Amino acid sequence: MNVNKKVFAAWMLAFATTAVSVSAEDSEIKVEQSVTLTVDQAVDYALKNSRTLKSADIDLEIKERAAKYGWNIFLPNVQVTGTMSRATEYSPSSAATSQLMSALTGMPAKTDFADEEDRWSVVGGVSVGWTFSLANIKQLQLSKAKYESGKISAEQSTNEQLLSIKKLFYALLLQQESLKIEKETLENSRQRVVQAQANYRNGTIPELSLLQAQVNYENKKPDVESAEQNLNNQLDTFVFLIGMPVGTKLSLSGEINPKYIDVSADKLIERYGSNSLEIQSLQKNVDTLKMNLGAIDLATWTPSLSVNYAWQPAYIGEEGAFHFFKDVGKDEKWYDSGALSFTLAWNFTNILPWSSNKQQARDIKQNLAKLEISLETLKENQKIAVRKAVDTLNQARAQIENMNRSVQLAQRAYDMTYRAYRNGTTELLDLRDAEESLNKAKLGLVNQKFNYMTALLDLENTLNADLSSEGDK
Repeated sequence: MNVNKKVFAAWMLAFATTAVSVSAEDSEIKVEQSVTLTVDQAVDYALKNSRTLKSADIDLEIKERAAKYGWNIFLPNVQVTGTMSRATEYSPSSAATSQLMSALTGMPAKTDFADEEDRWSVVGGVSVGWTFSLANIKQLQLSKAKYESGKISAEQSTNEQLLSIKKLFYALLLQQESLKIEKETLENSRQRVVQAQANYRNGTIPELSLLQAQVNYENKKPDVESAEQNLNNQLDTFVFLIGMPVGTKLSLSGEINPKYIDVSADKLIERYGSNSLEIQSLQKNVDTLKMNLGAIDLATWTPSLSVNYAWQPAYIGEEGAFHFFKDVGKDEKWYDSGALSFTLAWNFTNILPWSSNKQQARDIKQNLAKLEISLETLKENQKIAVRKAVDTLNQARAQIENMNRSVQLAQRAYDMTYRAYRNGTTELLDLRDAEESLNKAKLGLVNQKFNYMTALLDLENTLNADLSSEGDK
């Protein structure tokens, strides 16, 4: 019966702590749920849930809407009005209206207001205005160019965010590997305590050797606990960064195992130099300024055409203003006025060299020159960054090969020292030195692999290219 209870408790514990693998379609995660992620799953999840990326998407939607409906500058301005007004005293305009009514209806003209209703009048109005300038075409092109620039900026922001996520993911794997080595060292220290206790009971070692083993074991415990706590804090930061609920228990699935490539800096710049989103974004800014300059030139040297039509019906029936709705459709009770006009306007002031338009054009030309200088500088900086990244890759790869040999030699030295320690032919201090050398070699190897992977990620981000197929081995 006790055995059955233990089995049942073990099953319940296993069920409660089972890790859940998250696919790219999963977006809802409960707090305190245990989740296991690969680097690709973390990236996919961040694309759907990162708060930073959502904010960038909203900015892009605003620019997209501006580009989609930029043609609305060609829409006419249509306005409909209706007015009822009360005159406080009989004025010349009221007399003119009375004479007009007399001429249309044959009734005698009034010389004063007979009653309150005579003081009121009803006037409607419909006006349509449309203005066209060649500069409007440039403005339409400009709104589309801003949207294209916004897409590049959004993609650039996304790539930077995903680069940070990948780097942090591998940095966490590095921390996990370091913690694993420390735990192995702690376990080795514990086993040496057990061995020392047995040897002390058998009288083969003095009490001092036993105390040294115990002190070494106890001193390592706080370091391991601190490293584990630091790792958990970094995992919480990673959870927040990719948009998961704070408090989610996260574990990472993966390893620091780079895929080596053989690349030449000159060939990479020649093949992928123009792919850089930073360069493309700056080039779009140059194009946008040129369009602005073109719009100002068109506004300066070409006239604008305005077409306007206005229609104003007024009720002049003898029933009074409050009864105009009874006579809808009876032309003799309504007086219509309207006008159609075509206006061609050319502002000659804008041609003057000291006008605001000319000064604005000069400012744009100077800003354009600055951007072109920045573009050339950016291209040169890209060459430097690519060469530096390639050198880092080559150096890290050489270091990895050296560290692999160092790990093998350090492992052999530790194994031999451990056997000698168990046989009582060497001191504990020698064993600890051999173990420390082995740990340094292992950590050095993992660090160089991490350096290679992060340098490759930086290079791919600089060139905006996937380099996994570049002479891989």
